Amino acid sequence: MLRKAGRILWLVLICCLPPANWAVAEGPEDAKPKQAATQKPQESDYELYKILVDTIDQVERNYVTEVSRRELIEAAIRGVMSKLDPYSAYIGRGDLDRLRTNVESEFGGIGIQIDDRDGRLRILSPIYGTPAYRAGLLAGDRVLEIDGKSTDGLTHGEAIEKLRGNEGTSVTLTVVHAGQDAKETVALKREKIHVDTAIGDRRKPDGSWEFMLDAKRHVGYVRLTAFSRDTAGELQRVLSQLQTEKVRGLIVDLRFNPGGLLGSAVEVSNLFVSEGRIVSVQGRNSPERSWDAHKEGVFEGFPMAVLVNRYSASASEIVAACLQDHKRAIIVGERTWGKGSVQNVVELEDGHSALKLTTATYLRPSGKNIHRFPNAKDTDEWGVMPDKGFEFELKDGEMERLIEDRRAHDILPPSTEGVVTKIAKPTRRAEGPLVDRQLQAAVEYLNTELAKSQ
Repeated sequence: MLRKAGRILWLVLICCLPPANWAVAEGPEDAKPKQAATQKPQESDYELYKILVDTIDQVERNYVTEVSRRELIEAAIRGVMSKLDPYSAYIGRGDLDRLRTNVESEFGGIGIQIDDRDGRLRILSPIYGTPAYRAGLLAGDRVLEIDGKSTDGLTHGEAIEKLRGNEGTSVTLTVVHAGQDAKETVALKREKIHVDTAIGDRRKPDGSWEFMLDAKRHVGYVRLTAFSRDTAGELQRVLSQLQTEKVRGLIVDLRFNPGGLLGSAVEVSNLFVSEGRIVSVQGRNSPERSWDAHKEGVFEGFPMAVLVNRYSASASEIVAACLQDHKRAIIVGERTWGKGSVQNVVELEDGHSALKLTTATYLRPSGKNIHRFPNAKDTDEWGVMPDKGFEFELKDGEMERLIEDRRAHDILPPSTEGVVTKIAKPTRRAEGPLVDRQLQAAVEYLNTELAKSQ
């Protein structure tokens, strides 16, 4: 119905005609025949639309510089969306592909993470098993040229656009390895790159992830960076691997996880919970829905701790709340972000643009609210609170160092094929080694629980 309404509004803007069947989009009650007295609101709507059309027409014809009609229409749409919540937005033609990439965690490229914080384009890390990894590109390499053109002044986003492309196409990089002066030109063929969203604590010597945090006590660790279509499948494979290694306790790290797909959060929760409510969703113009757990494929029989912080949001909060309400895991860290709303992506222009529209809010299994509404107080019910005794709020300096530490863990080790290089590691401050108090508390909890079972 929203797509139909979108087409009607487009006709209004182009033809300046009143939307004869606009009321159909409002629901069955509004679709009933109207009495004469009810025609005034439609006339009022017409006048409002006319103001918008006249404004666009005046700007298009008389503004001091030329502005395209598409720019004006898109600006008007963005103005409409700006009156809504922060999570509703218009997604233009250039941004829709990026949204799909985030959801799918797949794109055509060469497989490098890049950084431009010091004004120079550098490789933060190659992605394991990709063309860049196989070609010997390393963390800390400076990228001087892309397809023969200098990267000076190139922004992070512009560099990504140049590096990504259709599978099978080629791109040439001119790089300087860290600690060296000689340039090297590398020709790479783009492939479909899959970014793992279920990753471990550190890299093994061969570049793969290590998911066993403490091999002696058999405590596993998995970090979920997002909730994409493949996250549950990735996590299931990790848990199966840990089972073969006789895992006795598990830490799931959801810190800095901004969320993702609702369905992915449901699937991940169901990997640990065998029965009962996972989450429910209710909206003004959509039927209430709920998702319940089922027994198949559930990983049970070991204690769990879930790490969260102020940047854990949306799907992360669904999982944390579900495991907490079912007493499947303790929650360690900070109060979460409080993003308990659901957005639907409504395609426009045959899928070339879209609206990301908030249509519902979700509730945790206990029925409590997660969303932090405008003007919400700290004493109000929102977000996911750590379990009593496991609240560890990090100061800004600690947070920065934790981000640096996690980034250092993500970097692939140097190639074992005779390439000697210096990996660009984050600069350590004078405070000494980082003590991750949140992770430390989770480990101590699991050790206590495991000691009880011995």
